[in-house]
Formats: sequence, structure tokens, C-alpha cells
Amino acid sequence: MVQSSAKETLELMLGHLGFVFSIEEQTRGERQVLNVLTRDPGRLIGRDGHTLEELQYLLNRVTHGAEETTTRVVVDVENYRLKEEQDFLVQVRAVAERVRRTGNPEKLEPMNSFDRRAVHQAFADDPDICTVSEETDARLKQITIEPRKR
Repeated sequence: MVQSSAKETLELMLGHLGFVFSIEEQTRGERQVLNVLTRDPGRLIGRDGHTLEELQYLLNRVTHGAEETTTRVVVDVENYRLKEEQDFLVQVRAVAERVRRTGNPEKLEPMNSFDRRAVHQAFADDPDICTVSEETDARLKQITIEPRKR
């Protein structure tokens, strides 16, 4: 099973780095999440979550190689990503309310695929708002929130 090998690999990585930790396996939606519990979460999260992003990238490269079809494992620390996603969606909903009020489309800041997916899912069933990703090969892409055409 891929998830258990990912957990074992993460345990080895963090152990070699000298962390004292435990790992909870969780499922969030369709995603497998390895949530690290530690006394020093800041060291693993890094500034604005950059260290956490790199740790997740490295874990997925080690466990899956370059396969793009394999389900990626999400690494979280003390539910940092969950809290950040909730705060992020509050901000995006505020933008959507402004679009709903004014009728003018607004572009969001460039974001990774995980965040883009969360935005698209948040408005998938909204009768008034739709989301459109820009067409580009860049890893970070912008989403435009606009009124849904009837």
C-alpha cells in the first residue's frame, strides 16, 4: 500500500533529522494526509509553509518518482494546512461576494494546484459564481472569479 510506505518514509526522514514526532494518517476528501505532531512544528512548517511544501514534494518524489498518475500524499504539521485552507477560503469567499455584488470579475493571486482545486470545489454548485483557471504551463496559475452566465 502506497500510503503506508509514504508514512514509513516520512518517519525515516524526520527521524534522521532529529525530530521527536508522531504521525496520524487521515483522509480529507479524496486525499491521504499524513499529519505530523511534534513539539517544534515551526521548524517543519517554515516561513509561510515553504519548508512543509518542500518536505511534501520530496516525500512524493521519493515514494512515487515522476509518476503523475499516482495519488500524491499530503503532508501536514499540527493541521497547519487545514487551518490555512480554511482562512484562505474565507478570503476567497469575500472576493466572490464582491463579484456577486458588483458583477465585475476578479483575478486571484497565482496559486498551486491544491489551492486552485479547493477554490473550484468551493464554487462548483454556486448558482451565481463560476471560477476559471488561466491557460498556461506555469505551476502557479491564477483563477478568475466571475458571475455565472445564465
